[in-house]
Amino acid sequence: MTGEARRPPLQLGARLRHALGGQAGWRGFALQVVLVVALAWMAHEIVGNARDNLATQKIASGFGFLWSTAGFGVSQTLIPYSETDTYLRVLFVGLTNTLAVSLLGIVCATIIGFIVGLGRLSPNWLLARIAGAYVELIRNLPLLFQILFWYLAVLAALPNPRQSINLFDSVFLSNRGFGMPKPVGTEALVPFVIAIVLAVVIAIALRAVARRRLFATGQQMTIWPIAVAAVIGLPLLAAVVFGAPLTFEYPVLRGFNFSGGLRIVPEFVALAVALSTYSAAFIAEIVRAGVQSVHKGQTEAGASLGLTRGEVLRLIVVPQAMRVILPPLTNQYLNLTKNSSLAVAIGYPDLVSVFAGTTLSQTGQAIEIIAITMAIYLIISLLTSALMSIYGWRMSRSVGT
Repeated sequence: MTGEARRPPLQLGARLRHALGGQAGWRGFALQVVLVVALAWMAHEIVGNARDNLATQKIASGFGFLWSTAGFGVSQTLIPYSETDTYLRVLFVGLTNTLAVSLLGIVCATIIGFIVGLGRLSPNWLLARIAGAYVELIRNLPLLFQILFWYLAVLAALPNPRQSINLFDSVFLSNRGFGMPKPVGTEALVPFVIAIVLAVVIAIALRAVARRRLFATGQQMTIWPIAVAAVIGLPLLAAVVFGAPLTFEYPVLRGFNFSGGLRIVPEFVALAVALSTYSAAFIAEIVRAGVQSVHKGQTEAGASLGLTRGEVLRLIVVPQAMRVILPPLTNQYLNLTKNSSLAVAIGYPDLVSVFAGTTLSQTGQAIEIIAITMAIYLIISLLTSALMSIYGWRMSRSVGT
């Protein structure tokens, strides 16, 4: 101890001034308070002005309209829907349609993008040039133009249903859409699904046992015959004992269109193809950049071990490149989901078309509908980012980065 006298405790004002960084900190704090008060006043004025305008135009406010009868039909629904259902049901119909085309687009764009991206790095001159031409052409054309091209120039040019393209008397292609057999579950479906789940559990358990033995003893355990037998044998046994798990309902031409079966409207096809091919061009460049970020010594080391080019890419290069690929890839997934709102241009009944479009025009409750639509897209984006972050974390752990 030095014997120095203790400093007297700072007063409240002095402590605040010290915490805020002196006189300059006080000025910054005061400016922030003024800004918050100004924003609160602006929000109050906007809400009050909107409330007065709605009252003047005799437009109801609130979310009670969601339980009112919609009174209009939707051309394609993944869930049961009729004109007597509520606007809340319309919201779910549009949401499921948006999710369907977005998920399909993400899967197809990822597959095409990885193939094209790796093709650009191929030593085959022709393959690399074709992949490069695809990327340069597709990503430099507006997405809306591509959607209209597939819808008006390709699908609309197909023959009418009476002269539709017949594939094996099961699939019919026409300008009214694609008709194909619709699977219908039977009473044997539940045992069949249980058998599949049990087979997958057995295969996963065998893989875990084999990995544990490999790490413990260094010896590989041959499990694929048992796993294949389980995955194929158990569902087959369930089908033999309980009967066929599925029957198929085929489309039949009646009048000027097909009825029955599974019908896919041309708007869905055009939107899915355009979103997939457009996003794939950007994903291809992301994949190419990610692969090139891996040091060439990794490729040479894999080749020195006797691995083929495909094995080097699959086992060494791509896992390391994923840490570079994932962030911009996530951004492309988000862009694809938001770009699906362009479906309104060709009449596909997505969330924007049936809810932020038809529902808004019938109810006039723009504030509530736009707020719900914004919240849904925000939630989808946040969930997508969270899932990709979790996948990236697991991937980084698996490759030791």
